[in-house]
Amino acid sequence: MIAAAFGPGLIHHSSDPDHHRSVFTIRGGPRELADAVINGAREAIARIDLTKHEGVHPRVGAVDVAPIVYLDDADRGAATAEALILADRLAAELDLPVYLYGALAGGRTRAELRRGGPEALIERTAPDFGPPRLHPTAGATLVTARPPLVAFNVEIDASVETARAIAAVVREQLDVRALGLHLQTQGIVQVSTNIEDLDRSTATQVVEAIRTHATVTGAELIAPAPRRAFESFPADVPLRGAPLLD
Repeated sequence: MIAAAFGPGLIHHSSDPDHHRSVFTIRGGPRELADAVINGAREAIARIDLTKHEGVHPRVGAVDVAPIVYLDDADRGAATAEALILADRLAAELDLPVYLYGALAGGRTRAELRRGGPEALIERTAPDFGPPRLHPTAGATLVTARPPLVAFNVEIDASVETARAIAAVVREQLDVRALGLHLQTQGIVQVSTNIEDLDRSTATQVVEAIRTHATVTGAELIAPAPRRAFESFPADVPLRGAPLLD
């Protein structure tokens, strides 16, 4: 099992059949994180063939994104060093082309790198680490060092076309990443968001912005996130998923 391969530092994981995506959260110090990610990535590559993979969430690899997250600005340097070590090891040990994003790549975003899929990425941009070709079954991997974000999905009673229109408005109004998606297996339409700057936007603001355009029926937190992002969260919106961190 992929989750077990990450070892004792794993504190949370979630999976979704429509996104066809799993998210693993690991706690650890310098070198511990790189070791854990390498172990989990090796297992994922052994089990996942991207050429046969389908899902509504954009991706470029079986190990799509591997950020090193720092909780305090004082740890930014150590997190950056760990991310660069991880990128080098993913390339050298697992033969993956690795692309840096965010602060490690002049602000380049995951969305930019994922645009068009893995084949388009390797054709237009050389990787920062590893071979100038995709792994035959695992594609490419994206790596950065960053502060916490909130991966947060809001379910609505509306069409997927409405969800996409709302996502565009939310991106513009709140400067968050947002997509409108239809989860066919679960019969859910959602606005899937990433809140990347917690000083500028909160989960509460995202919900309030969405509910001005559609009825909100629930919400899901994909990975552990700071509690402060959910202050004054509306009591009438059921929230499930990962725990909040103090």
